[in-house]
Amino acid sequence: MSKAKFAVGALIGAVAGIIAGVLTAPKAGKATRADLKSKAAELKREAAQKAGDARVRSEEVVSDVKEKVEDYKERGERAASGAIEGAKKGFYDKK
Repeated sequence: MSKAKFAVGALIGAVAGIIAGVLTAPKAGKATRADLKSKAAELKREAAQKAGDARVRSEEVVSDVKEKVEDYKERGERAASGAIEGAKKGFYDKK
């Protein structure tokens, strides 16, 4: 199971637990609705924070991958250039 699926499942479980706890608490309807609204706002803030953290981390990963790709590209170009020069030298030396 991927980490993302686990995180989504955990979040859904937490929300369901909070809702069940608030709805079964012995409070008046108005107080229950206020609690639900408060918990929903808290969960929304937490989700936004985690989404922002994930975005930042994904941007870091993309940047790292781009750097590695550029490095491998440069290495490949140097190797190809060296191989071409070596082949030319070998070809012209035989004549």
